[in-house]
Amino acid sequence: AHIVGLAAGDTGTRIGCGGVAVIPGDIIKADGDGVVVIPRDLAAEVAAGGVAQERFERFAKQKIQAGRPIIGVYPPNPETQQEYEGWRDPEDV
Repeated sequence: AHIVGLAAGDTGTRIGCGGVAVIPGDIIKADGDGVVVIPRDLAAEVAAGGVAQERFERFAKQKIQAGRPIIGVYPPNPETQQEYEGWRDPEDV
């Protein structure tokens, strides 16, 4: 089969793609590494988790660039976690 002969048969309906259910309204995020499907009902939770992860990664990068070994910083050991909780991110407003 060649892609030239393919055409969409329906729109606005549930599909399966790569073993994942995709429902109208889902959020699709794609980049060079792959594609993620986020159910609409989980979007706020996923976004909040992403913001928290990005903040921690700024902290971890700062510590590693200052000479700390990666082990214990990423993932954080209890000491690093405690230090992170007291850290003030320069990007926080």
